[in-house]
Amino acid sequence: MVDEWPNCGMDLHLDLDAGDGLRTGLERALREAVRSGRLATGMRLPATRRLAEDLDLSRGTVRAAYDQLIAEGYLTARQGSGTVVALRPQTAPAPTAVPAAVERPRHDLRPGSPDASAFPAAAWLESSRRAVAAAPAEAFSYGDPRGRPELRAALAGYLGRARGVSAHPDTIVITNGYLHGLTLLTAVIGGTFAMEDPGVSMHREAIRRTGARVISLPVDDRGARTDLLTGLGANAVEVTPAHQYPIGHTLHPDRRRTLLDWARSTCGLIIENDYDAEFRYDRKPVGALQGAAPDHVAYLGTTSKTLGPALRIGWMVLPHRLIDPIADARAHTDHHTENLGQLTLADLITRHAYDRHIRASRQRYLRRRDRLRSRLADLPITLTGIAAGLHALIPLSPDGPTETDVQTIAQARGLALGYLSDRSELPRTPQGVIIGYGRPPDHAYTPALDALATTFASLFPRPH
Repeated sequence: MVDEWPNCGMDLHLDLDAGDGLRTGLERALREAVRSGRLATGMRLPATRRLAEDLDLSRGTVRAAYDQLIAEGYLTARQGSGTVVALRPQTAPAPTAVPAAVERPRHDLRPGSPDASAFPAAAWLESSRRAVAAAPAEAFSYGDPRGRPELRAALAGYLGRARGVSAHPDTIVITNGYLHGLTLLTAVIGGTFAMEDPGVSMHREAIRRTGARVISLPVDDRGARTDLLTGLGANAVEVTPAHQYPIGHTLHPDRRRTLLDWARSTCGLIIENDYDAEFRYDRKPVGALQGAAPDHVAYLGTTSKTLGPALRIGWMVLPHRLIDPIADARAHTDHHTENLGQLTLADLITRHAYDRHIRASRQRYLRRRDRLRSRLADLPITLTGIAAGLHALIPLSPDGPTETDVQTIAQARGLALGYLSDRSELPRTPQGVIIGYGRPPDHAYTPALDALATTFASLFPRPH
């Protein structure tokens, strides 16, 4: 038997029962590990010398145990291949039931995601190398619950110049994305949250799971109905003022003023979800609400739409009174966002690679938006909310096709879309179809548009 195989830098956990003798205990432990599948077919085992040293046994004892299990068919040994676990179908454990994989749609135009294939891998890799090379030793240890100072400083500068946010590094807390920041805020302030309706159902559910109460704040073509806040009894309100999700309108200036007046008069907190404000096409940038009232607005942003949801990096710019409570809550939950990603993003922002990526992405998504509009131009439908963002809304008339009608035909064509009623808890919610034109990779966008156009053409005959 070959026992000098040089591959054995692996650790092998075995529970030995010395009551039956060392050799018998080792045989039993190895046999059970193979039977249970813990040692998989084809796995190479340590050399006898290495395993004997690890288990504090004699090499002869290990050699004898291997020989016995080879004879029984549990192991096999070949010259030059070492000792490996043999194929034993008769003792393989019964497969356990696993959830069926979710079938991916053939054409995916659901809202909520950018084109993940457009992630700037080369720029990220360059920044990662620079960041790791320059990182101080303490960056590889546990981090500050508020986030790395390098990233907070970079964000303070970027948000100030790009979004009109009044930010200082000391007022910024780094999170693992928007939802993480929202739940941290909810856990700290509690009470009753007014949330735009329609809005993001997951956000409502996340807040409820903290024990807070959620009430709906209706939305119309001027944005959130902030004029209704006084009678709702909320102590916090979440809004998307730059580009309401999913209706797509910008919060009207009169309602911005009403919202700020409510916060000042009640000491209520405004949670500003600035989820895709970098992507605007037919209008000038709308500055962040936070810049007008830093003491009353918690500004939340993320890289999920600009770079990709996989990064799980977000930020909060907080009123001073919330900084310490949020940092304390963070310290007693997941403690901090991973440091290397923070350092990489800081470098990406500092050398303006982040800005260059956003500008390039803005042009790509503008072209996609224009192709969508052109493809549906001959149909008696209206696209709304397309001056900015990564999605468009097609409102459905009460006397026309319903969301169910659209969904039935779309699914038959392998097309996945979003639907307005799924994002509302209000009675008699208007119906509409949400198209996430940012999601597909470039090669999949044309066939997705084809499926979309044929779906709506079958429901909305062209006018003669």
